[in-house]
Amino acid sequence: MRRFPTIYSTLMRENSKAFLYGMGMNDEDIAKPQIAVAHTGGGMSPCNMNLGTQAVHAAEGVRQAGGYPHETPVVSVSDGLTMAHPGMRFSLISRELIADSVEATMRAHCWDGMIAIGACDKNLPGLMMGLVRVNAPGMFLHGGATLPGRVRGRDVSALDAFETIGRMIAGDADRAELEDYQRHAIPGPGACAGQFTANTMGMVSEALGLSPVGVSMVPATDPLRESLMHDAARAVVAAIDGDGPLPRDLVTRMAIENACAIVAATGGSTNAVLHIPAIAHEAGIDFGIEDAEKVFQRTPLIGNLSPGGKYLAAHLHAIGGTPVILKELIAGGYVDGRALTITGQTLGEAVANAAPPDGEIVRNNATPIAPTGGVVVLTGNLCPKGALLKVAGLPSVTFRGPARVFDGEEAAQTAVETRAYNEGDVLVVRGEGPKGAPGMKEMLGITALLYGQGMGAKTALLTDGRFSGASRGMCIGYASPEAAVGGPIALVEDGDIIAIDARPHVASITLEVDAATLARRAKARGEPALPRHGGLLEKYAASVQGAERGAVTHSGAVDTSGDID
Repeated sequence: MRRFPTIYSTLMRENSKAFLYGMGMNDEDIAKPQIAVAHTGGGMSPCNMNLGTQAVHAAEGVRQAGGYPHETPVVSVSDGLTMAHPGMRFSLISRELIADSVEATMRAHCWDGMIAIGACDKNLPGLMMGLVRVNAPGMFLHGGATLPGRVRGRDVSALDAFETIGRMIAGDADRAELEDYQRHAIPGPGACAGQFTANTMGMVSEALGLSPVGVSMVPATDPLRESLMHDAARAVVAAIDGDGPLPRDLVTRMAIENACAIVAATGGSTNAVLHIPAIAHEAGIDFGIEDAEKVFQRTPLIGNLSPGGKYLAAHLHAIGGTPVILKELIAGGYVDGRALTITGQTLGEAVANAAPPDGEIVRNNATPIAPTGGVVVLTGNLCPKGALLKVAGLPSVTFRGPARVFDGEEAAQTAVETRAYNEGDVLVVRGEGPKGAPGMKEMLGITALLYGQGMGAKTALLTDGRFSGASRGMCIGYASPEAAVGGPIALVEDGDIIAIDARPHVASITLEVDAATLARRAKARGEPALPRHGGLLEKYAASVQGAERGAVTHSGAVDTSGDID
């Protein structure tokens, strides 16, 4: 059903046409399907640098297909430029700003459909959330990753630059080596090259059916992207007066479980377990961390992808991209090929011609890297509502040691920078959850330092904040409930023993302190008092829910039926 005529459908509304004519439109243009081209392009990071160019290609495709495009840029926050300082509080918040912006432009202007293009970490889920929320004909496309950097004879990514800082502190690298990585780790436009959050969510978009398959791993600078944008434009324009599937037709429980399977099979970012429930929430589906865990436990790890593995997005693209993995998972019964995609095909039909696994970048189901997925949900008296650990690449999945407690990231970062901790410690960083930070800061800086110092598997790190998709080591995040709402992590004291067991089917995290002692600590602590922030941080803290349900900020399943006549 056309939405746009609503804005001029009565005499009182016809003044809208004055503004349309003022944009250079004529009557023939106004009668066409009006397509929003929403993107997060701009000069704030390599991830976003060429999204505006890709949006131009999409707009050209809309015109060629008989529609009229409207560029609608939305805000983006760069995780890379906000790492290890207070600006990181705005990263996860930007996901909500993006989704809200999509809702605002689509519902206010009654655009008939939308093409959404994003590449930095929170761009992807934010745009997908907005697309599902408004439930108009539309399509999402990951803008693609940067090519691998080349340093000292090997392919590298931004992660190598982070970890070199840790090696400098340990005395294993010098300033010249760090500058070599800084200057060459990111050779140009595109999202980070590994299976970090952006590329993980790109794969998720394909598994959900919101994106055509095969798009996400195409490098950001590949000339093929122009034709991909044209193809997307034609499909969205055709869908306006057709009977193709709408976003909520695609985002079903089956599709959501498929999305979790692709995360598990590739050792993808733990941030996906924040974002997939949030996308489900937009469709009115209750899906939490415990639901994701069931999929993780039954899905094998078959993608040898960085940071837990060796290869980057460009390497996967060279052997056929995401469809290679999806087809293999469908063959093994780990992904349901009956799920519908944006093209009207089933997922099984869409990947039917994909190449087989090459055996190195992608294994087959019979010879997985590990029998269960690369992400584990831990529960226990310390995290009753769950916490997440990426086990891909870990030499051991058990750990037990004394707690070293820090109230906030800054104190922990200082301790790690100065090596004021001991091998065997469990570093506990609290007060960084959705409400506590607020904004749930991401701690790649700390994990990269630990790994660079050779301590990534010799210490453990637990937080109610987040970790980057690039983080590796025994780093456990998203501890729920968070400290700010009285979660048990608030009661941990220096020296308390914490036991971590991430083995399949017994995954747990235990604070070895008796219940009576914890009750006394809770009584002494009293009710948590959150500071006044003002502005965006204050609004977010007042509305955000727990990480175990995606850190969402509204009741979900928005009813847009009253938006059009």
